[in-house]
Amino acid sequence: MTSSVPLPGQHRPAQQGGGADGAPDPDAIRAQVGELLTEADRASQIPSGEGTADVHGLVALTRRAQILGRAHDVLVDALSSVDKS
Repeated sequence: MTSSVPLPGQHRPAQQGGGADGAPDPDAIRAQVGELLTEADRASQIPSGEGTADVHGLVALTRRAQILGRAHDVLVDALSSVDKS
């Protein structure tokens, strides 16, 4: 995971795409996560199995895991930037 998790009461500054009040823009977050999920779906189409370089499907699985990890980071960053007070 590339992002750090803030401690309670120590909220991160708003990331790009934040609204006027510093809160994340839900539509921008949805769009970014949607793009990542589409990319993960494309990665699942990487040929694997007998007769390919990826006999066990580990290349596609690893790629999907990386993409889903990025989507998770986007969501964690959005949640941690919301003021909890």
